[in-house]
Amino acid sequence: MTRPAANKYQLTGEQLAFQDGVRRFCRERVEPRAAEIDASSTFPADLFREMAELGFLGAPYPEEWGGAGCDAVMVCLLLEEVSRASGAVGSSLNAHISLASSVIAGHGTAEQKQKYLTELTSGRKIGAFGLTEPSGGSDAAACRTTAVLRKGHWVIDGTKQFVTNSPVADIFVITARTSGAGGSRGVSAFVLERGMKGFTVGPEDRKMGVNGSPTAQLVLDGVEVPAANLVGEEGKGFRQFAQTLGRGRINVAALSVGLGQAALDAVIKYAGEREQFGRKIAAFQGVQWPIAEMATEIEAARLLTHNAARMYDAGLPIKMEGAMAKFFAAEASLKACSAAIEIHGGYGYMRDFPVERYYRDAKMYQIGEGTSQIQRLVIARELLGRFEL
Repeated sequence: MTRPAANKYQLTGEQLAFQDGVRRFCRERVEPRAAEIDASSTFPADLFREMAELGFLGAPYPEEWGGAGCDAVMVCLLLEEVSRASGAVGSSLNAHISLASSVIAGHGTAEQKQKYLTELTSGRKIGAFGLTEPSGGSDAAACRTTAVLRKGHWVIDGTKQFVTNSPVADIFVITARTSGAGGSRGVSAFVLERGMKGFTVGPEDRKMGVNGSPTAQLVLDGVEVPAANLVGEEGKGFRQFAQTLGRGRINVAALSVGLGQAALDAVIKYAGEREQFGRKIAAFQGVQWPIAEMATEIEAARLLTHNAARMYDAGLPIKMEGAMAKFFAAEASLKACSAAIEIHGGYGYMRDFPVERYYRDAKMYQIGEGTSQIQRLVIARELLGRFEL
């Protein structure tokens, strides 16, 4: 009996066809350039134009706003395949479709969707999402950026940190405090455009991994934003971002699965070619066992991810399931990438082999969009919240 490809039997014909198309594109266009993108730390604008033509940059959104109308499972398949080919391209694609576009699509007015979302889904403009601040980190509710309404404009002052795509983005969705209420209360969301007076993008950050997915600080010095650029209700911005991040955790899990799968692919190939003591190293139990663990944990992460995506598509709550998928997938991916380096031995530490890049990229997902520690807290509070911890 031929074993079916992992998880294939759970996918619809449409989902399988979509996955095959994404995989072909990634193998032909993205994977051959992944090492160069990492080494040069250069954003591949041409690849994003190609992905826009294929509908990838508007994958989750309705056709009326220029999207492709993909379900959440298809978005996971997209991000897994892109990340499998290049962690950097996957990271920037996710920031564009899962973060910046999502807030506008979920909470924006028809006018905002027409003006901004259609520009993002078409790929004519790249999006970025500004939540984290230099003093914030995991305490995202401690927003110090302020917005004051004056003569029909919001005047925004503050700083945003680690903003993915900011050096290349045109449209930015950010949070700012519009009242003196403490915590998440009084935080609102706004759409900003590159070129607004007082809006500055800092020097590109030098990172450990996902090089080619640029990040930088945003400095907002008296930026005048039209009143119409407030997204949703005033004071509801943090709730909007929390909903975005809830869905976003599933997508980060998919990115993690992609990197873990890439590490597994690489180590299977290497173990079948490398000889030591007169035998292929695939014959040694010390190599077989970690590969078996890698494969099992990556498949488990994939199943958790797709389960959370299906729940989202069904309109079910996914706060805990999304956190579980993100937590488990990020940990499994990094563990797989570490094991791949060990099996490669000294070669695994060299940039001539891709596994060291996979490891550097995978580390990001233990941190970005909610650390593994934060995911543990989310899961525990969902389970134990009735005890009023």
